[in-house]
Amino acid sequence: MTQDVEKRWSEPRLFRHAAWYAGAVIALALLVMLGVVLWATVIDGESCADADFAVCTDPARQILTFGPVVILLLGGLGAFVRTYQVWKAGGRWPIWHGTGWALFVLMVMYAGISAGVLTR
Repeated sequence: MTQDVEKRWSEPRLFRHAAWYAGAVIALALLVMLGVVLWATVIDGESCADADFAVCTDPARQILTFGPVVILLLGGLGAFVRTYQVWKAGGRWPIWHGTGWALFVLMVMYAGISAGVLTR
């Protein structure tokens, strides 16, 4: 018989670690996104003055599209690795499992929204 996961998930320390991890990954992805937009508007602003979208150079568009996606992907994979480690130690792994899936959902949402940047 296999041992089922503990149904009481009241472990504030583990939840705080998972929340801080997800927050740091999301903040890093947002920092990359905002950095590219600022780079495109401040540094390349003169070349994009008559463009419809502020990010008009190809490298900036690719970084804007794929940079945060890669960060969220690696963050989700890191959360799943931590899920396995906590499960192996007999801890309450669903907290980290949910963190991994939340980061993956954000990754897919951002990828879908930012795909339009490449077509402009």
